[in-house]
Amino acid sequence: MESKLAVGALSALAHDGRLAVFRLLVQAGHDGLPAGAIARRLDVPANTLSANLTVLAHAGLVASRRDGRSIIYTARYERMSDLLVYLVADCCQGRPEVCGPLADASSRPVRCCQPERA
Repeated sequence: MESKLAVGALSALAHDGRLAVFRLLVQAGHDGLPAGAIARRLDVPANTLSANLTVLAHAGLVASRRDGRSIIYTARYERMSDLLVYLVADCCQGRPEVCGPLADASSRPVRCCQPERA
């Protein structure tokens, strides 16, 4: 990832409302959520949500698709992964105490990667 793209993504996420939208879409998974459901869950006006989604889309963090009369929004996991890799690339420079906690966190299974229980 180029520095300019990373700055754009970080800038888009550096806002409470946009961060909340992005986190909700990450939790929603690949199916995504319609705009109306996002607005209701986050209790934000439609015009505010629209502005936030536009900024996130321009940063490449969300994608949209039409489903009938609804627009479904999804997190772009590949861009999120690229950003995270960019942020931690060469983080410890030979100092394991710097990257140790990060390595420990990344080796723990995260909720989205755990199989669902019946």
